[in-house]
Amino acid sequence: MVSEVAERNSLKISSEQDIVLVRKTVRDVCRDAGFGLTDVTRIVTAASELARNIYRYADHGTLTWNMVSDGMKSGLELIFADQGPGIEDVNMALQEGYTTARSMGMGLPGTKKLMDDMVIETKLGVGTKITIRKWVR
Repeated sequence: MVSEVAERNSLKISSEQDIVLVRKTVRDVCRDAGFGLTDVTRIVTAASELARNIYRYADHGTLTWNMVSDGMKSGLELIFADQGPGIEDVNMALQEGYTTARSMGMGLPGTKKLMDDMVIETKLGVGTKITIRKWVR
């Protein structure tokens, strides 16, 4: 079941189909914002990784997006939030190859490399909020 848009600029993530919707929505927003094909691909890949993490580890959460500016540059901010178990050791989770899911361990480190900025806020037993930004070049 694909979730409807929770509000303008926000999507609920609670199923595999929602990950597909996140990818499509982020792709459309990036194109509208003027990102080139390479950056669109980077942003969509990062968004897909974070949406999948929400679905895999927290069961459900949200994506919220905003256009942002910092003086002379503009860009896109994506906020992924959940009320899942939290990340026990953020520094460890950001190391390439580290995994708790028997995967390749490229999710968070890969996302950080693809984006210009990434901020992780997490508390065990409360949830995680990851904010990523990419600036239009």
